[in-house]
Amino acid sequence: MTLQQKITLLAESARYDASCSSSGSDRRHSGALGHALPAGCCHSWSADGRCISLLKILLSNACVYDCAYCVNRRSNDLPRATLSAGEVAELAINFYKRNYIEGLFLSSGVWRSPDETMARMLEAVRLLRDTHRFGGYIHLKVVPGADPRLVEAAGRYADRLSVNIELPSEASLKQLAPEKERKAILAPMGQMRELIGEARAERKKSRKAPLFAPAGQSTQLIVGASPESDFQVLRLAESLYRRMELKRVYYSAFVPVCRDNRLPALVEPPLLREHRLYQADWLLRFYGFAAAELLDTEHAHFDLQLDPKACWALRHREFFPVEVNRADYSTLLRVPGIGVRSAQRIVQARRVGPLDFDGLKKLGVVLKRARYFVTAKGRYLGETDVQSLDLKQRLITPPEPVRPRAVQLDLFSAISGEL
Repeated sequence: MTLQQKITLLAESARYDASCSSSGSDRRHSGALGHALPAGCCHSWSADGRCISLLKILLSNACVYDCAYCVNRRSNDLPRATLSAGEVAELAINFYKRNYIEGLFLSSGVWRSPDETMARMLEAVRLLRDTHRFGGYIHLKVVPGADPRLVEAAGRYADRLSVNIELPSEASLKQLAPEKERKAILAPMGQMRELIGEARAERKKSRKAPLFAPAGQSTQLIVGASPESDFQVLRLAESLYRRMELKRVYYSAFVPVCRDNRLPALVEPPLLREHRLYQADWLLRFYGFAAAELLDTEHAHFDLQLDPKACWALRHREFFPVEVNRADYSTLLRVPGIGVRSAQRIVQARRVGPLDFDGLKKLGVVLKRARYFVTAKGRYLGETDVQSLDLKQRLITPPEPVRPRAVQLDLFSAISGEL
């Protein structure tokens, strides 16, 4: 098999891993080739509008495990390929010199053993850093079960580390990936949390202290391959943020790439469910919500018609309407149509004078949603009261606007607009 064929095969095999965007790393090397920008890479855009790309590839698609949901499972009949550490390093640096990429995302199937796989990936990034003087962004997957010394060494070279928890419960892991153990996944997460904390503490004492995974750690959860509810998935993510201090939890809609009677029969991947979980995850990290506020045992799944914040608002109508000229920042964040930036702008702008609805629109508030949940100078703009029973339908398909400049809301803008 030629190198080009290997690259094609291993890049295709890596596409199901979603946890590959970067953030928060500013690893600077004097005289180094490349630079990891805090704005990020891989389908991200820097502050000056540049699209920053990432080489996303597997070291090997050969795997000793036979996980039911994985395209690279041992029993799956597909061509196998493995790159050497030198080939990975040469490939990444040559792509960088041709301006194809600005960083590397390196993962792998468990080739021969966790330790041997981790050691070869570590050697690849060591060659990039030490031999080729590459200073760009590197995201390295940690193989569950690998020696803790290899994990510690990996954090000295990579900007971000991640180990995929994959399934939301231990029962599902035993059912779909019986050769894996939950503690083997959580152990390196805990180790990385401790080492990242120690490195940050040392950096406060001395800027010359060595870095350890300066962009933090992340993980990925598969959505739809097992029977867990959105509530269970979100509570797990909340626990990982709190206990493991993760930067991101990524959600990947299950794609049925293998036939197995243990897997659900899906017509198509649950992409909208994945999207709702990302919206809820954003609410956990930036809006001050808790998982138990967004869902509970009676409402265990998100409404696919409305975003999670709007659903919360409809279940807590006693909270509204909110007077934007008096509400504090945390209260403003709970209003549908008001995001983090617009809430900050409201708090700043009302120091000068009281705001009306025209002022709110100029500050970026999505009035076609917020109008039902706020008052400005005591005035309410919604055509119906916030307690109206048909408010959900109005949010999905609003009535004709009162003023000509109002924009008709459609399903797409309900999904993609500011929460």
